Amino acid sequence: MDGKLKLNDLLGLTQEELSRTKIRLNTYNGHTNPIEEFKKNPQLLLDWNYWNNKPYRQGQISIGLVNMGNHRWLLFTVGKINKVLDKPINSSDGINGIQVEYETIEKYKDLYGRVVLSYHNKTQQLFRNSDLINDLEVKEILPAIFTGFDFPGYDNVSLTYEQLKTIIDGEYPSYHNALRNQKAVYLQTDKATGKMYVGSATAKEMLLARWSTYVHNGHGGNQDLIALVEEKGFDYIKQNFQYTILENYNSKVDDDYILKRESYWKEVFQSRKFGYNKN
Repeated sequence: MDGKLKLNDLLGLTQEELSRTKIRLNTYNGHTNPIEEFKKNPQLLLDWNYWNNKPYRQGQISIGLVNMGNHRWLLFTVGKINKVLDKPINSSDGINGIQVEYETIEKYKDLYGRVVLSYHNKTQQLFRNSDLINDLEVKEILPAIFTGFDFPGYDNVSLTYEQLKTIIDGEYPSYHNALRNQKAVYLQTDKATGKMYVGSATAKEMLLARWSTYVHNGHGGNQDLIALVEEKGFDYIKQNFQYTILENYNSKVDDDYILKRESYWKEVFQSRKFGYNKN
């Protein structure tokens, strides 16, 4: 014993249970980052965990971990494989997986999405036997299910399109409460070209509502951004745009002052001449 708290100190799996346990390390597959899927909806990651081109066996226990970066892993499921079906799942990259029927083990439900583990994975093998459990050190037990989107303060907001969409569409009260009644001057950056767009949120549309329009159509009604979406498609926005707050104001600040600050930042970034601002 090294005195460090390990995963099975929390789970308490017996030797018999460990003998039929598999640990799945869910990590970036070249197309999708599973921790981003978890942020959108933890349920999405269950299908990921119980899909594999190496089939589970009936009666096995599956421990699902998702890579958070920096050698940290989040426990998001412990389940039992009830049946392996003769129904392959076709993925977009042409690799077939095996469909299974499983049940989540309810006695661990208070741990799902909250237990952060430390483990430096030095192999490419992501479907592991239970002996790995002795290397999974508990670093933290979060007070609530991990969202990845606790509001960092107005000076530290810098979001990709996908992150912004997740926040707008999801249940993230710290972000929603911070943006809902806030006026602001904000910046959109096209990371593919470096071109910028400066905008403002005023009494007509507070920041949460204003940014929601970009999530829904990519352009928010702005002339140059409409042209960009028409030329390159909405996916271009999704892949390349970043959203940042330049200045934030409470709802009582006069709109005229905010519009003057918007004009100031357009001059600073020369976004009328070199970016996506027309006026």
